[in-house]
Amino acid sequence: MGVIALDCDDLFSTWRDQARVLLGHGIDPADVTWNQGPTNDLLAAPLPLPQGPGPFRAKVPATLLGQLEQAARYRGEQRWNLLYEVLWRVAHGDRTAMLAGDRLGSELQRRIKQVGREAHHLHAFVRFVPLPEPLAQRLQLEMVAFHEPAHDILESASGHFAERLGRLRWLIATPQDGIRYDGQTLDYRRHCPEDWRQWAQHAEDPGADLWRAYYRSTFNPARLNPDALRLHMPGRFWRHLPEGMLIPQLEGLARQGKQRDGQALEVGLQRGKQVIGKPARQL
Repeated sequence: MGVIALDCDDLFSTWRDQARVLLGHGIDPADVTWNQGPTNDLLAAPLPLPQGPGPFRAKVPATLLGQLEQAARYRGEQRWNLLYEVLWRVAHGDRTAMLAGDRLGSELQRRIKQVGREAHHLHAFVRFVPLPEPLAQRLQLEMVAFHEPAHDILESASGHFAERLGRLRWLIATPQDGIRYDGQTLDYRRHCPEDWRQWAQHAEDPGADLWRAYYRSTFNPARLNPDALRLHMPGRFWRHLPEGMLIPQLEGLARQGKQRDGQALEVGLQRGKQVIGKPARQL
């Protein structure tokens, strides 16, 4: 028997329409695949999606659709197959597939958590670079940034910046997609225009040297915890942060004994300010 091979173009709306048809026709999750290449059965030809709605009318909780849409932003193996398997079980009365105690539910909740964490990384580690006035006028942009998210969170998480940056016009480009804000509306592109990517990747930050000097002078080797640092600031983001180039060097100084000083080398070499006051009275 053949397998139905589908391509939803990594769009949740397309997958949802396909899944609705599959459920209506009673297509088991084992008989359908998304973007997985050739089937294991080399003698079986891929089957097309059935036409029209089927006789089965599935009812699922609204919370499940929200969870599936969130988990759909996760990039990984079985990205869409897992969602259909969860949907199939819930539609047939097994709501444990939504819960963390279940095998499928545990993976679903893990993906939702990873997507949420990646949205937090976007908010925490995007570094906007202000453009020089002539270029800003020409591009109709005040700031640009380049970011490399692990999951498809740019469109859903970028409203954060529109709310906090007022009418400033900005752009965020990634290797996959991009989003631009003109001070009023967000313009999301699933395929980032090449000129957007060039603007974001080659912008020169005039305040980068000052920020690195501040970061270096306030670095406290005594409080360094490399594991916690990488947990909260994954190394894949370092190359896009002005201070990222300093972190390995500062870690090395800490391992060489600067943790005992409790301060950066430059700070320790500076002379303190002498305070002249009244002599203390003897007891």
